[in-house]
This record gives sequence, C-alpha cells and structure tokens, in this order.
Amino acid sequence: MSLNPDQISKILEPYTANAESGSFDWPRICDQLALYLDLLLKWNSRVNLTAIRSPEEIVRRHFGESIFAGLHLNCSTWNNSGPARTDTSLLDFGSGAGFPGLPIQILWPELSVTLAEARQKKASFLREVTRNLSLQTEIWADRVEKMPADRQFSVVTLRAVDEMNDAVLAAATRTREQLVILGSQNSNYSALAEQFSGPELKAIPASDSGALLVYRRMS
Repeated sequence: MSLNPDQISKILEPYTANAESGSFDWPRICDQLALYLDLLLKWNSRVNLTAIRSPEEIVRRHFGESIFAGLHLNCSTWNNSGPARTDTSLLDFGSGAGFPGLPIQILWPELSVTLAEARQKKASFLREVTRNLSLQTEIWADRVEKMPADRQFSVVTLRAVDEMNDAVLAAATRTREQLVILGSQNSNYSALAEQFSGPELKAIPASDSGALLVYRRMS
C-alpha cells in the first residue's frame, strides 16, 4: 500500500525541519512525491529499483535524504529562493531510481537537472516519472564519461554508486562549484583536496552514521 501526501509530509518532517516554511510549496512537493512513490512501488515489483520495500522506509531513506541534500545546496548563482540564473544546473551521477536528483528537481522545479543512468531499465523508469510529473528533467541514459568533455554543471550529486572512489573522481571533473555526496561520516575522499575545500559535513537525520558531504571547488 502506498502513502498519501499528508503521510509523506509527516515522515519528511525531520529532514525539512530547518527549511524556511514560506520558501517551498510543500503541498505540491508532497503531491508529486506521492505519485513518484506510486510509480516506484509499481515498477519495483518487476524491475529491481530498490531493495527497500516499505513505503515508509522509501520515503525516509530515499525521499527524505534526497530532500535533505536539496535543502543544503548553495551555489554562488543561487539566491535565497533557489536558482537565480537559467544556467544553474545539477548532474545526478549514477542516478539509479532517481536519488537524490529527482526529489531535488521536485524541490527546485526551476533548476536544470540531468539524471545520468546507464542501465536502460532504470533510465526508462526515470523517463516515466518525469513524464507523469511533468518535469523538464533531462535523462542521460549512458555513462557520464560519454558526455561531451566540456559539459559542466553547477553541482554534481552522488549516492551509493558502483566503484564509489572512481566515481567521485569522475564526478569532480564535471562540477564548477559543488560536489555533494550522500555517504557516511567516515567517508574519506582525500584525492579531492587539491581542487576542493571541505568536506562540510552534515549529519543526516534519523541515521546512525549517514552524512551529507559538501565539497566546494577552490578558485
């Protein structure tokens, strides 16, 4: 059984506690997340999108943690209400079932988001979600390495991708400003030190060791 928008809103409270109440259209956001959840549960019965089966746990682990990441983006081109310029962009590296990129897109509908997912069944799911939610999200259904070499983004996000250390280094070449990693408090990517400051570490609510690691490119 899925969840309605009010139930989703309640579960998200620990992750959105520091958000300015007037800055986001939470009824719209939770309506779209409810539809996203319905599609995820439907597809997950035949395509392995996530090992988590409980709707409540999907909202916590996938939606909540992604929204938490989205609330801590702060590129230099943003103002207090979100992206201030049309060239503000985000790449979700190895998006899988859309985390954290799709909830961030729902949170910031004016942000230019690209979801990179090479596995075709998952890319098809991402297209289905963006179509049903009327999002303008780009789906890059291939490896990020096959993007044009000069294609850059304001921020790149990663969460639990294969060969994480190599992926972090590849992602770093794609960001002009921020590299945001959903990992653990013990995560260590020392190879980034030459080009990035940080990480700024933010503990993920309702998690024993989960953390948001925010790296900022040095000028």
